[in-house]
Amino acid sequence: MSHVLVIGAGGVGSVAVHKMAMNPHLFSHVTLASRRASKCEAVAASVKRRTGVTIATAALDADDITETTALIAAVKPAVVVNLALPYQDLSIMEACLAAGVNYLDTANYEPLEEARFEYSWQWAYQQRFEAAGLMAVLGCGFDPGVTSVFTAYARKHLLDRIDTLDILDCNGGENGLPFATNFNPEINIREVTAPSRHWENATWVEGKALAHKQVFDFDQVGPRDIYLMYHEELESLARFYPEIRRIRFWMTFSEAYLRHLDVLRNVGMTRIDPVMFEGREIVPLQFLKALLPEPATLGSITHGKTNIGIIATGERAGETKTMYVLNICDHETAYAETGNQAVSYTTGVPAMIGAALMLGGQWKGAGVFNMEQLDPDPFMDLLGQHGLPWQVRQLASPLAF
Repeated sequence: MSHVLVIGAGGVGSVAVHKMAMNPHLFSHVTLASRRASKCEAVAASVKRRTGVTIATAALDADDITETTALIAAVKPAVVVNLALPYQDLSIMEACLAAGVNYLDTANYEPLEEARFEYSWQWAYQQRFEAAGLMAVLGCGFDPGVTSVFTAYARKHLLDRIDTLDILDCNGGENGLPFATNFNPEINIREVTAPSRHWENATWVEGKALAHKQVFDFDQVGPRDIYLMYHEELESLARFYPEIRRIRFWMTFSEAYLRHLDVLRNVGMTRIDPVMFEGREIVPLQFLKALLPEPATLGSITHGKTNIGIIATGERAGETKTMYVLNICDHETAYAETGNQAVSYTTGVPAMIGAALMLGGQWKGAGVFNMEQLDPDPFMDLLGQHGLPWQVRQLASPLAF
């Protein structure tokens, strides 16, 4: 059975179901569910127009475990692909256990009331999924996701040992707007304003948010300021690759983005605790999200490219080597294919590939798995076939910073 239920009709969900519809030999039937049925119907109309394939849609409150379980039971998918908000991960995992269905997501759970990014809540489901004979795959986006697979590939084929690992995420796209985020504004701002954190010598090193800046010259994008920040794959990579002495994550931000963010933070608009306004509680960041452009609408006005990869330094046959594994994705090409910009594309395509590997049995097991625990080869094979070609380069020397 190759029927999937996709939960979440934002940009990533849209990309995933478009790509699933383009591959009916992998996905016989697709159902898309979201809180707002109108969003699902709009995506379904685009899928029909672009591919000729009809997908089913459903309205769903994914916070409601009983309602989600009932929908899963009615749809009878082989895999539930969770592309909703990370606050909903646990309720959807509970529903999958209740309905006896495999699970996949792209981002780790975080509590609504605290910007806390860690896998502990989902790793706690290991025994329950194992006992049920079900598979849960965590973080099957790009970062986390593809970057984790790049690391597994480098360790399997390129290096006998990895000593240092740097993940570099560059969005070189421009949309002409004064301030907009390329994925969910609420999640984006919670991540960016959190303290920086990286793994070094078996411990976490913390610092102020966006306090450590370097410059890196990205192929087909050019030199960009990159900032050290925490990202969830650092936690799983540190756990499953204890040999790595240092693991860091870097992301590009423009001066205009940081200037707007600084002002918003200074006036309290990035707060995630409720405040009273005209007799009712509102969360400033959620109100700000309502004012900002919906990321799924940015595809037609976004130009440029993303460049995301890993730089791993270690040993190969007794020699020190530095290997760079990366993908470059064009915003306009992504939009022409799926109606979405490249940030959504680079997350939605890996989710589709992960689901396909679960359906096909190339990835199987009982329990909770992070991407770097699984065989990277079939995933890497499909990346290039489905729009995310990758390349490997040997660098003359490790990063100088």
